[in-house]
Amino acid sequence: MERRESIIESTMNTLAGANMDIDLVTPAGQISWSQEKCPWNAREGSDPHHCAVKNISICQYFCGVEYPDTLLCCFPDENPYRAIS
Repeated sequence: MERRESIIESTMNTLAGANMDIDLVTPAGQISWSQEKCPWNAREGSDPHHCAVKNISICQYFCGVEYPDTLLCCFPDENPYRAIS
């Protein structure tokens, strides 16, 4: 992990204030890739929860995105990053 962190530190910028839409609720027939279901929505049997909604909110369980397209979610546990900010 040390090698990866040094590459990230030397080649990446950390930019605050992104305004994005991220969710796991798109019906399978509307996308061409496989997508897992939001665990909060799965537990409730519904689909109102979104990870990030542009100009609106960020889910309390959303912990980020890992390259290239893996969502980091801590549901149902408390978000460890919320205590940091």
